Amino acid sequence: MALDFQLVIDCADPHTLADWWADTLGWEAEGTDEDFIRRMIKEGFASDDDTVVHKGKLHWKTGAAINHPDGRESGRPRILFQLVPEPKTIKNRLHIDLRPVADDPEKQIADLVARGATEIGRGEEGPYTKWAVLTDPEGNEFCVPTR
Repeated sequence: MALDFQLVIDCADPHTLADWWADTLGWEAEGTDEDFIRRMIKEGFASDDDTVVHKGKLHWKTGAAINHPDGRESGRPRILFQLVPEPKTIKNRLHIDLRPVADDPEKQIADLVARGATEIGRGEEGPYTKWAVLTDPEGNEFCVPTR
């Protein structure tokens, strides 16, 4: 049996990081159901401490997700950004590889850095495959092909 999955990224600020990755990938941040959140608080299932206001809207504090613009029907996994108390301290064992979307990968890398990414290295395999290793604003690694 084939299973569906979502990618979960631990972070300190789920909503801000979800926005950064949505902008990076051209994806969309999931909306919020403020009425449901308020009802859960009113009925005692949650408290105001479980929420955060992000971009003027009430959200659950513990997570934010992004989806491909074609939605779940696209077959692409949902990416969930999950609040964790501890900071990132070691190299990721899993990372995202971006596919080339620009004719000028160095400009794409410069644009990512201007938006808050940090370039931490370069790699290559054989004469044709080269990439840049970057981190998102919270230090999660990802790669961008350069050739």
